Amino acid sequence: MMTNRDNLMVGLALIFISLGAMIAFDFPWKGGGIPITGQSLAVLVVGFVLGRKRGLLAIALYLILGLVGLPIFAKGASGIETLMGGSGGFLYGFLVGGYVCGALQENGYGQSFVDNLTAMAIGTAVILTCGIAQLSFLYGFEKALEYGVFPFWPGAIVKIILGAAIVYCIPKERYSGPTPPQYTGIISSEE
Repeated sequence: MMTNRDNLMVGLALIFISLGAMIAFDFPWKGGGIPITGQSLAVLVVGFVLGRKRGLLAIALYLILGLVGLPIFAKGASGIETLMGGSGGFLYGFLVGGYVCGALQENGYGQSFVDNLTAMAIGTAVILTCGIAQLSFLYGFEKALEYGVFPFWPGAIVKIILGAAIVYCIPKERYSGPTPPQYTGIISSEE
Protein backbone atom coordinates (compact mmCIF):
# COMPACT_ATOMS: atom_id res chain seq x y z
CA MET A 1 0.00 0.00 0.00
CA MET A 2 1.36 3.40 -0.94
CA THR A 3 1.67 6.09 1.70
CA ASN A 4 1.13 9.80 1.21
CA ARG A 5 4.90 10.20 0.94
CA ASP A 6 5.02 7.59 -1.84
CA ASN A 7 2.20 9.35 -3.70
CA LEU A 8 4.00 12.66 -3.34
CA MET A 9 7.28 11.21 -4.60
CA VAL A 10 5.57 9.61 -7.63
CA GLY A 11 3.82 12.91 -8.40
CA LEU A 12 7.05 14.89 -8.12
CA ALA A 13 8.80 12.32 -10.30
CA LEU A 14 6.08 12.69 -12.93
CA ILE A 15 6.63 16.46 -12.94
CA PHE A 16 10.42 15.99 -13.09
CA ILE A 17 10.15 13.71 -16.14
CA SER A 18 7.73 16.10 -17.84
CA LEU A 19 10.07 19.03 -17.25
CA GLY A 20 12.99 16.95 -18.52
CA ALA A 21 11.08 16.40 -21.76
CA MET A 22 10.72 20.17 -22.18
CA ILE A 23 14.50 20.55 -22.19
CA ALA A 24 15.06 19.90 -25.87
CA PHE A 25 17.19 21.16 -28.69
CA ASP A 26 17.72 20.00 -32.23
CA PHE A 27 21.04 18.46 -33.07
CA PRO A 28 21.77 19.07 -36.77
CA TRP A 29 22.11 15.73 -38.54
CA LYS A 30 22.20 15.29 -42.31
CA GLY A 31 19.71 18.00 -43.12
CA GLY A 32 17.27 17.28 -40.30
CA GLY A 33 17.01 18.10 -36.64
CA ILE A 34 17.37 15.26 -34.14
CA PRO A 35 15.91 16.28 -30.76
CA ILE A 36 18.18 15.82 -27.74
CA THR A 37 16.07 15.99 -24.57
CA GLY A 38 16.32 15.60 -20.82
CA GLN A 39 13.64 12.89 -20.86
CA SER A 40 15.91 9.87 -20.60
CA LEU A 41 18.06 11.53 -17.94
CA ALA A 42 14.97 12.26 -15.83
CA VAL A 43 13.56 8.76 -16.34
CA LEU A 44 16.76 7.03 -15.23
CA VAL A 45 17.20 9.29 -12.20
CA VAL A 46 13.56 8.69 -11.20
CA GLY A 47 13.90 4.92 -11.64
CA PHE A 48 17.11 4.84 -9.63
CA VAL A 49 15.95 7.06 -6.77
CA LEU A 50 12.38 5.77 -6.41
CA GLY A 51 13.24 2.12 -6.93
CA ARG A 52 11.80 -0.26 -9.46
CA LYS A 53 8.13 -0.24 -8.35
CA ARG A 54 7.56 3.44 -7.63
CA GLY A 55 9.83 4.50 -10.48
CA LEU A 56 7.96 2.24 -12.89
CA LEU A 57 4.65 3.70 -11.66
CA ALA A 58 5.84 7.28 -12.25
CA ILE A 59 7.15 6.44 -15.74
CA ALA A 60 3.99 4.51 -16.66
CA LEU A 61 1.81 7.43 -15.55
CA TYR A 62 3.96 9.76 -17.64
CA LEU A 63 3.45 7.57 -20.73
CA ILE A 64 -0.29 7.20 -20.08
CA LEU A 65 -0.76 10.96 -19.71
CA GLY A 66 1.13 11.51 -22.97
CA LEU A 67 -0.88 8.80 -24.67
CA VAL A 68 -4.21 10.40 -23.73
CA GLY A 69 -3.10 13.71 -25.21
CA LEU A 70 -1.26 15.81 -22.66
CA PRO A 71 1.65 17.42 -24.53
CA ILE A 72 4.34 16.15 -22.15
CA PHE A 73 6.60 14.19 -24.49
CA ALA A 74 9.63 15.86 -26.07
CA LYS A 75 8.76 19.11 -27.84
CA GLY A 76 5.16 18.92 -26.60
CA ALA A 77 4.30 15.76 -28.53
CA SER A 78 1.57 13.40 -27.37
CA GLY A 79 -0.86 10.75 -28.52
CA ILE A 80 -0.78 7.27 -29.98
CA GLU A 81 1.00 8.45 -33.14
CA THR A 82 4.02 9.39 -31.05
CA LEU A 83 4.10 5.97 -29.39
CA MET A 84 3.69 4.21 -32.74
CA GLY A 85 6.22 6.40 -34.56
CA GLY A 86 10.00 6.67 -34.50
CA SER A 87 10.12 7.92 -30.89
CA GLY A 88 7.87 5.19 -29.54
CA GLY A 89 10.54 2.58 -28.92
CA PHE A 90 12.52 5.02 -26.82
CA LEU A 91 9.38 5.89 -24.84
CA TYR A 92 8.64 2.20 -24.20
CA GLY A 93 12.30 1.80 -23.32
CA PHE A 94 11.82 4.33 -20.51
CA LEU A 95 9.73 1.76 -18.66
CA VAL A 96 12.36 -0.95 -18.96
CA GLY A 97 15.39 1.31 -18.45
CA GLY A 98 13.85 2.98 -15.38
CA TYR A 99 12.90 -0.40 -13.93
CA VAL A 100 16.43 -1.74 -14.48
CA CYS A 101 17.99 1.31 -12.79
CA GLY A 102 15.61 0.93 -9.85
CA ALA A 103 16.41 -2.77 -9.54
CA LEU A 104 20.14 -2.05 -9.62
CA GLN A 105 19.78 0.55 -6.86
CA GLU A 106 17.72 -1.87 -4.76
CA ASN A 107 20.41 -4.51 -5.18
CA GLY A 108 23.19 -2.34 -3.83
CA TYR A 109 24.32 -0.20 -6.74
CA GLY A 110 24.85 3.42 -5.82
CA GLN A 111 27.49 2.94 -3.17
CA SER A 112 30.09 4.58 -5.42
CA PHE A 113 30.15 6.97 -8.35
CA VAL A 114 31.29 4.10 -10.60
CA ASP A 115 28.20 2.10 -9.54
CA ASN A 116 26.03 5.07 -10.50
CA LEU A 117 27.78 5.41 -13.87
CA THR A 118 27.28 1.71 -14.51
CA ALA A 119 23.58 1.85 -13.63
CA MET A 120 22.99 4.92 -15.82
CA ALA A 121 24.93 3.33 -18.72
CA ILE A 122 22.92 0.11 -18.47
CA GLY A 123 19.64 2.03 -18.33
CA THR A 124 20.67 4.11 -21.34
CA ALA A 125 21.65 0.98 -23.27
CA VAL A 126 18.23 -0.54 -22.54
CA ILE A 127 16.42 2.60 -23.76
CA LEU A 128 18.53 2.75 -26.92
CA THR A 129 17.97 -0.95 -27.60
CA CYS A 130 14.19 -0.52 -27.37
CA GLY A 131 14.36 2.56 -29.58
CA ILE A 132 16.49 0.77 -32.17
CA ALA A 133 14.07 -2.17 -32.18
CA GLN A 134 11.09 0.00 -33.10
CA LEU A 135 13.08 2.08 -35.60
CA SER A 136 14.36 -1.13 -37.21
CA PHE A 137 10.81 -2.40 -37.52
CA LEU A 138 9.69 0.88 -39.11
CA TYR A 139 12.70 1.79 -41.28
CA GLY A 140 15.27 -1.03 -41.23
CA PHE A 141 18.32 -1.62 -39.06
CA GLU A 142 20.75 0.65 -40.93
CA LYS A 143 18.40 3.63 -40.75
CA ALA A 144 17.72 2.83 -37.10
CA LEU A 145 21.42 3.12 -36.32
CA GLU A 146 21.82 6.19 -38.51
CA TYR A 147 18.96 8.12 -36.93
CA GLY A 148 18.52 6.42 -33.55
CA VAL A 149 22.05 5.86 -32.24
CA PHE A 150 24.80 7.75 -34.02
CA PRO A 151 23.40 11.24 -33.41
CA PHE A 152 22.57 10.47 -29.78
CA TRP A 153 25.67 8.81 -28.36
CA PRO A 154 27.56 12.04 -27.44
CA GLY A 155 24.49 13.36 -25.61
CA ALA A 156 23.92 9.96 -24.04
CA ILE A 157 27.42 9.98 -22.55
CA VAL A 158 26.85 13.45 -21.09
CA LYS A 159 23.48 12.34 -19.64
CA ILE A 160 25.01 9.17 -18.17
CA ILE A 161 27.65 11.23 -16.35
CA LEU A 162 25.14 13.87 -15.27
CA GLY A 163 22.66 11.22 -14.07
CA ALA A 164 25.37 9.46 -12.09
CA ALA A 165 26.38 12.75 -10.48
CA ILE A 166 22.78 13.60 -9.58
CA VAL A 167 22.03 10.26 -7.91
CA TYR A 168 25.44 10.25 -6.22
CA CYS A 169 24.66 13.61 -4.59
CA ILE A 170 21.26 12.50 -3.28
CA PRO A 171 21.61 11.07 0.23
CA LYS A 172 20.94 7.34 0.08
CA GLU A 173 18.43 7.55 2.93
CA ARG A 174 16.27 9.71 0.63
CA TYR A 175 15.77 6.86 -1.85
CA SER A 176 12.21 5.56 -1.91
CA GLY A 177 13.00 2.02 -2.97
CA PRO A 178 13.80 -0.73 -0.48
CA THR A 179 17.07 -0.19 1.31
CA PRO A 180 19.64 -2.64 -0.04
CA PRO A 181 21.35 -4.92 2.46
CA GLN A 182 24.77 -3.69 3.46
CA TYR A 183 27.66 -6.10 3.21
CA THR A 184 29.53 -6.14 6.50
CA GLY A 185 32.13 -8.75 5.69
CA ILE A 186 30.91 -10.96 8.54
CA ILE A 187 29.41 -14.31 7.72
CA SER A 188 26.50 -15.20 9.92
CA SER A 189 26.58 -18.58 11.66
CA GLU A 190 22.82 -18.83 11.05
CA GLU A 191 23.26 -19.48 7.33
